[in-house]
Amino acid sequence: QLQLVESGGGLVQPGGSLRLSCAASGFTLDYYAMGWFRQAPGKEREGVSLITRDSSTTYYADSVKGRFAISRDNAKRMVYLEMNSLKPEDTAHYYCAASYNWGRLRVGEADYWGQGTQVTVSS
Repeated sequence: QLQLVESGGGLVQPGGSLRLSCAASGFTLDYYAMGWFRQAPGKEREGVSLITRDSSTTYYADSVKGRFAISRDNAKRMVYLEMNSLKPEDTAHYYCAASYNWGRLRVGEADYWGQGTQVTVSS
């Protein structure tokens, strides 16, 4: 069964940090570009950070540059999103996604999506 399962979300104060994890099962992670997307209530889903199959290229939304870091461990079938200096505007449901095609992932299209994990930044 092909599956992406996110974890690591929660409630954090502004300025705090969280590390999101995405566990892949049922397929070979090496063949897929991976990404983190988020959606806040009343807003469209946006791409937060993406990473190519071999980690040679990453993408960050302007709103998270310098604060978030994406990484992956293909052997462990894991993708991570390190989030620092969190702001209330980072509050959203965060989704992990996998795409065989980097170009498709850049426009928000993926072959597989996880169920997501909630991140709430509030004092």
